[in-house]
Amino acid sequence: MTALFDKRLLVVTGKGGAGKTTVAVALGLAAARRGKRVVLCELTGADRVAPLAPELTNVSVDPDEAKREWLRYQLKSRTLAAALGGSSLFQYLTAAAPGLTELVTIGKVWDLAQLEPKTGGPAFDLAIVDAPATGHGLAMLRAPSTYASIARVGPVGRHAERIDTFLRDRSQTGILGVALPEEMPVNEAVEFERALERELGVGVDAIVVNAVHPARFGPEECRRLDAVDGGGNLARAAVRAALSEHTRARAEHAQVRRLRRAASAPVITLPRVFEPELGRDGIDRLSAELERKL
Repeated sequence: MTALFDKRLLVVTGKGGAGKTTVAVALGLAAARRGKRVVLCELTGADRVAPLAPELTNVSVDPDEAKREWLRYQLKSRTLAAALGGSSLFQYLTAAAPGLTELVTIGKVWDLAQLEPKTGGPAFDLAIVDAPATGHGLAMLRAPSTYASIARVGPVGRHAERIDTFLRDRSQTGILGVALPEEMPVNEAVEFERALERELGVGVDAIVVNAVHPARFGPEECRRLDAVDGGGNLARAAVRAALSEHTRARAEHAQVRRLRRAASAPVITLPRVFEPELGRDGIDRLSAELERKL
């Protein structure tokens, strides 16, 4: 799995709230420790990456700006691109074209992953994308293939085909799923993997299960805790809390085992960080853990 950091592009997607941004930042820090020049791409506009890792280059991709940038690249004229891009007709046509927003968004990400970006700017060794949640993430990855098959000639078709070829190249692009150790996120991770294989013929490089509670007690310890009697209300409350935590951890680990049975990709777990809000110490610990397991 160390070859993961030798790719040009890593796409991180998963169920909303599963910790995609956390995993993307942890990957970026791990790659930077290996001497990689890393750019983290946010597609949600939430600007959550910069506070966690200010030393990493962070780019927030705006679909409207990506459309205008694509026009400048295709038309080779800033003046003409500005006139066309600012017209109400262009805005209407691009808004009405299904999948075009996804195409220009992944197109911007593709450009950032090139050794010589077409739209200028610095070059990076690795682009990591905090992609939309699973369904929208799949639509974004599928958009170049769709447009390449529809627009077989012309600049749109050629551009889409180049992006599609890059995304399908396993030496260039890696895809990571992110899940929580719960039934619905696990189901979604498995379905995403199958849909990606079915629709694009590519696999998921790894699935990261985030925020897994540790299994603190063995069976004998649980029996002894369950048998505790006396000690006052505080002691009994502590025992109940410990047993409740154990029950939750057992359920989470069962979901991880279920995912490993159902998924083709390797499944990696990250521990829950017991902090009110994830800070730099926490993200560093998760990054080191992720790097060790990859």
